[in-house]
Amino acid sequence: MNKTELIEILAAKNELSKAAAGRVLDTLLETITTTVAKKQDVTLIGFGTFKALKRAARKGKNPRTGEALKIAATTVPKFTPGATFKAAVAKKK
Repeated sequence: MNKTELIEILAAKNELSKAAAGRVLDTLLETITTTVAKKQDVTLIGFGTFKALKRAARKGKNPRTGEALKIAATTVPKFTPGATFKAAVAKKK
């Protein structure tokens, strides 16, 4: 499923125009992105948690030359699924 298909489903299930559903989805994604960028967690009970995770600096290896190189520390986004989401995905048909 892509963003357009998701917008169509949101519009149909909530009696919204596709434009309005698109704005709602864009606002949701923007809010999650900016909140996690501020190093705050976004928890949607049953669905999951979005958070920023610090990754320490480490040594790596250039696969082509075998030369050692330094990989800088960074912050990456992480999603941890909630129990309800996990159960729905794991459910056998």
